[in-house]
Amino acid sequence: MITSTTETIPGREISEILGIARGNVVRARFVGRDLIAGLRAIVGGEVSEYTKLMAESREQAQDRMLDHAKSLGADAVVNVRFSTAMILQGTSEILVYGTAVKLK
Repeated sequence: MITSTTETIPGREISEILGIARGNVVRARFVGRDLIAGLRAIVGGEVSEYTKLMAESREQAQDRMLDHAKSLGADAVVNVRFSTAMILQGTSEILVYGTAVKLK
């Protein structure tokens, strides 16, 4: 399935808008990662444990959006956006959404 952050797909024509496709995931921090991250914060540098957690969360949310788009009968999702929000202390939601479309 084609995904794009733009409103169009170069060289393709959108024949039908099917609606909003979305996927989300809510993740909580893990105590073991917090300890390692705390040590890294003292020394400085990237907190790779959280970088990996957020990357996995984005991929999972994007996969869920694509599954939703497929259930709508979409060929592509355009104008894709990512959003992150804190739900509770130490818990974040990753939301991915876009417009599910049929292509000619």
